[in-house]
Amino acid sequence: MKKSIAEDARFRGIEPFAGKQWLSSPTMHGEELAFIKEAFDTNWMSTVGKNIDTVEEELSKRIGAPFVVGLASGTAAEHLAIRLAGELLYGRPKAQEGTLQGRKVFCTDMTFDATVNPVAYEGGEAVFIDGEGETWNMSPEALEKAFALYPEVKLVVLAHLYGTPARITEIRAICDRHGALLVEDAAESLGASADGTMTGAFGDFGVISFNGNKIITGSCGGALLTKEEAHAATVRKWSTQAREAAPWYQHEELGYNYRMSNVVAGVIRGQLLHLSEHIAQKKAVYERYREAFRDLPVRMNPTGGDRNRPNYWLSCLTVDRDAMCPVTRTATTTAWQHEAGRTCPDEILAALTAFNAEGRPIWKPMVMQPIYGGHVLVKADGTVSEDGAGSVDADIFARGLCLPSDNKMTPENQDRIIEIVRRCFE
Repeated sequence: MKKSIAEDARFRGIEPFAGKQWLSSPTMHGEELAFIKEAFDTNWMSTVGKNIDTVEEELSKRIGAPFVVGLASGTAAEHLAIRLAGELLYGRPKAQEGTLQGRKVFCTDMTFDATVNPVAYEGGEAVFIDGEGETWNMSPEALEKAFALYPEVKLVVLAHLYGTPARITEIRAICDRHGALLVEDAAESLGASADGTMTGAFGDFGVISFNGNKIITGSCGGALLTKEEAHAATVRKWSTQAREAAPWYQHEELGYNYRMSNVVAGVIRGQLLHLSEHIAQKKAVYERYREAFRDLPVRMNPTGGDRNRPNYWLSCLTVDRDAMCPVTRTATTTAWQHEAGRTCPDEILAALTAFNAEGRPIWKPMVMQPIYGGHVLVKADGTVSEDGAGSVDADIFARGLCLPSDNKMTPENQDRIIEIVRRCFE
């Protein structure tokens, strides 16, 4: 416990949680064990089996994607989607090169780096696109300006942040006008929809994650969605080390050990039965926060309006600019000076930690990450930045945080978290 927070007079009377209040932990139900046991009893313990087939079929039916390939992780799916897009656009590369060698790719700026790293795996150069306030996702206006600056670009990689769909119908139309392929990272937005279509189904390729903190989990695992059977076949081949149809191990192109385990698929198969339930529980958490903070100088993360049906994966907030206390951040540390009636995300996160609750900062924009130093960000006004200065994404990162959003959290425990946040403003 941090004495500077927990022993502050503002927090007098609040008891630390006896058990950790998680950001978003797995919620298991029991059906998962039956499907795992089925894999065990039938001895299908490898990367083929009924569980995988059923997960792929169920995802295809729910999302509206004609073909689905189960893979080892969302990152594996993202990588193969980007690799395949590059090959379709630019042809098969030499064995030692990526399919995007020396090519620019438009990418979501405020996201986890797994969205963007596969562009680098394939030798491409990410050009980051600023976000917008309606959804916190890629700005269609900024994307249009990016095409004006870099008309040669033919690939867009977009992520839906925190379960809220981007203005994806507009972005899809922009990509079509410019002859660009779209990789749609729906790792955080499974079950969410925009304009009546599920996220993951808008892109030429869609990506799903079943990581441990996602709305449903397999402990790991992911899936690639595509509209073309031939593309699904290519991904299946690449994910099993690109073995050719020969009586021996014949390899003519690069491959990867990226297939999903039938045991992991058993967990996902059981979890899929509860997706709608989890979304309803996450929405209830979000709505309780939104109602409780109505009189505070904060704003909850946006849901994108009536056209969107988010999955409410994480509940987040931003502190109003005029309610921010002085704060200084380096690359890896933070310091703030509390003022009466003011606070900042860093202080709120420290207070939550002191009382045994897990919050997180907003994703740090990629253009601000040292690994992508020198890359550019395109803003909605058409200006370009190499450090994110003045961008929508940088502002959200500076003023935002993710609240404990576990769907198993009791209303009583959420009330205590709400009280901790409120007292940070005293």
